[in-house]
Amino acid sequence: MTMALTLHPPDTWQIRPGDYTLRGTVMIPGDKSISHRALMLGALAEGETEIRGLLLGDDPRSTAACFQALGANISELSSDVVMVQGAGTLQEATDILDAGNSGTTLRLMLGILASQPGKFYAVTGDSSLRGRPMKRVVQPLQAMGATIWGRSQGKLAPLAIQGQTLKPIHYQSPIASAQVKSCILLAGLHTPGTTTITEPTLSRDHSERMLQAFGANLVVDTELCQVKITGPGQLRGQQVTVPGDISSAAFWLVAAAITPGSELFLPNVGVNPTRTGVLEVLEAMGAKIAIENFRIVTGEPVADLRVCSSSLQATVIEGNILPRLIDEVPILAVAAAFAQGTTVIRDAAELRVKESDRLQAIATQLGRMGVKVTELADGLEITGGSSLQGVEVDSWGDHRMAMSLAIAGLQAQGITTIQRGAAATVSYPNFTESLEAVLQS
Repeated sequence: MTMALTLHPPDTWQIRPGDYTLRGTVMIPGDKSISHRALMLGALAEGETEIRGLLLGDDPRSTAACFQALGANISELSSDVVMVQGAGTLQEATDILDAGNSGTTLRLMLGILASQPGKFYAVTGDSSLRGRPMKRVVQPLQAMGATIWGRSQGKLAPLAIQGQTLKPIHYQSPIASAQVKSCILLAGLHTPGTTTITEPTLSRDHSERMLQAFGANLVVDTELCQVKITGPGQLRGQQVTVPGDISSAAFWLVAAAITPGSELFLPNVGVNPTRTGVLEVLEAMGAKIAIENFRIVTGEPVADLRVCSSSLQATVIEGNILPRLIDEVPILAVAAAFAQGTTVIRDAAELRVKESDRLQAIATQLGRMGVKVTELADGLEITGGSSLQGVEVDSWGDHRMAMSLAIAGLQAQGITTIQRGAAATVSYPNFTESLEAVLQS
């Protein structure tokens, strides 16, 4: 009997196990991080920006809506082509800017808005985003002279911003965070002088690559984990091709690895070295992954991935690799549940302030399915090899949890019911259709 995936409106998923494999080609949706940045820089640039492969998830839609309200002319969103006509400067929005569930939208936008002299803005998000920490970006912006008010002394949204001419700083970030780095870079873009950001270790560098492509005066020193931007600068519209999101590809890499007899082909996936920690960990666990047809597309490394079923072994995930796979920890936890031995994840406290407290969510929900999980202050210990049981679980309204639990349910005994599965639309609107397409009995 082949597995059936049933959707129960509004957003309950049911996965019925059976005798099946996963075979075929999965077209991975556009990279979420790059999609956000293409829309933002296109809106800030003079001239026209053409974006191909844009992710059509809820988060990029929030970014598009915010920058349309700021005066950018953005065509109807499509994965084929989106045209952005930037004005070079932003107007003052007539209403509150709503970032929805998107931390990237809100945090990066704060750097842009704070550096718009004489203009006032108010920003908010959904209930989840209003509970996520904003101090990490507000504090360095205030050091640059930004005027920002908000709940809990500016630590939480909603936030109000009075745009100013900012001053350059050298910010020593206590955490490796692409959102913090990008927020400061975008503020520095409009600030006279050179703004410098130094991180404890490298975070993803999509902003640096795209800012350089759009003409910003930016210098990267990878040895020092440092980026400098000299402003004020004016961006020029570009052609951007968005590769498939490796964070979305990770679900299929794990699904094929844990399902006997499976083989999947994932073309056109971004393999930026600041994002490929998931590949390194899965290969260390014994996953059979081939990286084919490597090339550079509009400044980003891209390749085709091929993955086959394999016998996984436990590993340790810690240290400098965490910023390069932080979004993939939920699905790597599923891989660990099917690996021999105990996988240890440390240095991942950042997961407690994502769309959910992902450490707690992983521990409780996989635990309900029979996985032996110990929750640590900054990570997890997961002992693999136990038979998973199909039970009712909850995504906690977190897109990555919803899809990770679905992959876990592929090998569970009995029906797995996932509440709030529709959270997946944040980053992967057609996840369920892609799953049904590659199921073979």
